[in-house]
Amino acid sequence: MGAVIRRSMVAMLAFGMAAGALAQGSPVKVRYEEVVRSVLYLPAYVALSQGYFKDAGLDVSMRTSQGTDKGMSALLSGSADIVLIGPEASIYVANSESPVKPKIFCGLTATDGFLLMSRNKPAGAFDWNQLKGKSVMAFRPGSNPDVFLQSAIRKHGVNPKSDLKMVSNIGPAARTGAWLAGQNDYAIFLEPEATVIEKEGKGYVVASVGREVGPVDYTVFTATDAFLKQNPKVAQAWTDAVVRAQKYVATAPAPELAKNIASFFPGMSQAELVAAVERYRGIGLWKSNPKVEKQAIDSLQDMLIASGVLEAGKRVAYEAVVDNSFVGKAQ
Repeated sequence: MGAVIRRSMVAMLAFGMAAGALAQGSPVKVRYEEVVRSVLYLPAYVALSQGYFKDAGLDVSMRTSQGTDKGMSALLSGSADIVLIGPEASIYVANSESPVKPKIFCGLTATDGFLLMSRNKPAGAFDWNQLKGKSVMAFRPGSNPDVFLQSAIRKHGVNPKSDLKMVSNIGPAARTGAWLAGQNDYAIFLEPEATVIEKEGKGYVVASVGREVGPVDYTVFTATDAFLKQNPKVAQAWTDAVVRAQKYVATAPAPELAKNIASFFPGMSQAELVAAVERYRGIGLWKSNPKVEKQAIDSLQDMLIASGVLEAGKRVAYEAVVDNSFVGKAQ
């Protein structure tokens, strides 16, 4: 842990020196990591492809973590400055002994973007009781995809612990391959994987987890508390760019948005990207305001407790994990 902290402090000092360039008009380099590659994060791709971050004075490089746990590790080790991850990770670290604490400063998605898929074409309307006795490919235990799915299942009177088999040991990069190889009866997928699987006739979307759970912040921009204190102009510039992207995404036609993000999905056709954008827009997936509300964090912790990954006595105060000062000043 000592080595991790030292690397983080060195990275903060270097970034603090660079942040002075923001005021002088020189682009400031920001090392950014997204949790996975998905149409779920469309506003972030728009901010990158349309030059919104650049206009705000930021030179952003992006990597894909392949997991919220890996994204948080990159943040705490100092190898990333800003990460897009689930808010549950900040709650877990707030309860840990780590002296480096993360802070959510800007929200991106309003709810879960995962779609429940069936291997067999449904004969009629989907009933969540159909999951009983089946195997369902979820995500890493304690992760937002796993917790939100369990919450959606419980909503319909089905017990995810005893009524079905939750498969949570397949890594993000291996999930599509496992499904195509015939593993499991049901699974949750993001876009664009869901559209690709449907196109190949290998699965059928039967429900939206986000529509079942309702509005609870799902992925958020997070930095360490030290980074935000030392680089407030950078965090403000980032938030301003995100607000600009959110306003554009709210009204832009799906074909236009598909073109904006095409470079991030080289294997997808224009028609497939349009379908994915329209599907997510119908769910009300993207936030129109980046503020992460207290009610959302409270609801998330309720779900974490119900899923058995957070003790009731270890609820975290909203102010311990969220800093809304940049949203309040967003241009």
